[in-house]
Amino acid sequence: MPIRHVSVPAASAEQVPEPIRQGMTALRDSLGVPADFAPEVSAAAAADVARGPLDSAPDADELGITARVDHTDLPFVTIDPIGSMDLDQAMFIESRDDENGKGFRVWYAIADVAAWVHPGQAVDQEAHRRGQTFYAPLERAPLHPSVLSEAAASLLADGTDRPALVWQIDLDESGAQVAAKVERSTVRSRERLDYIGVQKMLDEGNAPEWLLLLKQVGQLRERQEITRGGVSLNLPEQEIVTDGAAWHVEYRSPLPVEGWNAQISLLTGMAAATMMLQGKVGLLRTLPPAEDRAVGKLRATARSLGIAWPKTMNYPDFVRSLDVSKPSHLAMMTSCTSLFRGAAYTLIDATTVDTNLKHNALAANYAHCTAPLRRLVDRFVGEICVHLCAGTPVPQWVLDALPALPQQMADSDKRAKKFERGVTDLVEALVLSSRIGETFSATVIDSDGKGHGAISIADPATEAKVTADGLELGQEVHVKLLAVDLVKGSASFDVLGDAPSA
Repeated sequence: MPIRHVSVPAASAEQVPEPIRQGMTALRDSLGVPADFAPEVSAAAAADVARGPLDSAPDADELGITARVDHTDLPFVTIDPIGSMDLDQAMFIESRDDENGKGFRVWYAIADVAAWVHPGQAVDQEAHRRGQTFYAPLERAPLHPSVLSEAAASLLADGTDRPALVWQIDLDESGAQVAAKVERSTVRSRERLDYIGVQKMLDEGNAPEWLLLLKQVGQLRERQEITRGGVSLNLPEQEIVTDGAAWHVEYRSPLPVEGWNAQISLLTGMAAATMMLQGKVGLLRTLPPAEDRAVGKLRATARSLGIAWPKTMNYPDFVRSLDVSKPSHLAMMTSCTSLFRGAAYTLIDATTVDTNLKHNALAANYAHCTAPLRRLVDRFVGEICVHLCAGTPVPQWVLDALPALPQQMADSDKRAKKFERGVTDLVEALVLSSRIGETFSATVIDSDGKGHGAISIADPATEAKVTADGLELGQEVHVKLLAVDLVKGSASFDVLGDAPSA
């Protein structure tokens, strides 16, 4: 999927330069991004933790918090970026040989946020206002207070039993799903791993069997994606890095294990979508199919960049053929994001159930359900699925919330994307501030044909808008840095002309 990732490390207030703090404040205010929780929300969250899960609350049955299955015997582990504390997912994978044949069984535990957040009360109301977690160098603006999101509700490997929704998804030997269910459970996470450490274990050949199965299943699911006609735009990530004294923005290619881990989340989201479609209730993540005109425009772009795109090659195969280490291919990949516009949250009801509800980048029905600590909609999708599997009525508090969720999430997504871009712009400006007057090699990654475009600089990793006659996609140019504004997060470049050929 065409997500522009920006990784932001944790930083103390002393590590964040004053211009960044000023810019962050202005950016936060302009977008209405929340800061600290109001005292009454923090107090309510603390009270929720002190009370414990809602399993024994007087209205537990009405809320749909039913009996749990004990899965503390399963050796769940989490895999997240280094330093993460809001751990939504824990997994365990094993081989399977039963009446349904040979294959794999994926166990996926998702934090049971509904066990902690009482509908309609202070924490729930604030979560609806926020929609999701917002990330920044100075601090995060989490969806829920940290006493919940980083402690009680998080699937931490601290020896504590925690409530979770546990998915059991069976796959055949090709990685295709053959069965799926989810049930309210109790789990105990055994270990907290990070992507770098897991990749190292796999590369060095000392990974445990379940991690080898993650690699195998992940690769099989990637092949399933290709077979379905799905496609992922693997643009380099921009990563903000600080050592406390200096700040940098670098490009980083995701590790293979990140892709395999993502395939497990996608698998679960597809299983959830299928359940809700069969139950005729729920909320899907949808993306309309690309129009022939848009694909034709991309073919013209490929011709202008000198990239071969045979008429017999479909769009997903073409995208997979690109090598973003090449300037022209990076420009092409950036142009391909134009086909991924129009993503939305769509209700399953009488007016939509028989329409195209696919996420057409994935070439499948899909729902967000694996990150309830960080994204509001996931809590509701999880609740719907656990009740559909149990054959019990979907709680009224879930049904009452569904109509407003698409717009709430759309508004939150819009703010989050602008906030993410703004944060990166601020740090880019800071990194460039000592280099005014210098000349850089850059690649034109966007051009409207009327003199307006965008460039990408490899070192320091920077993207910026420019104005110059004759800008062409994929063109390698020299640009001179004229000025930066540290508070607005902007940089002005002058395009000097073509960069010399290597």
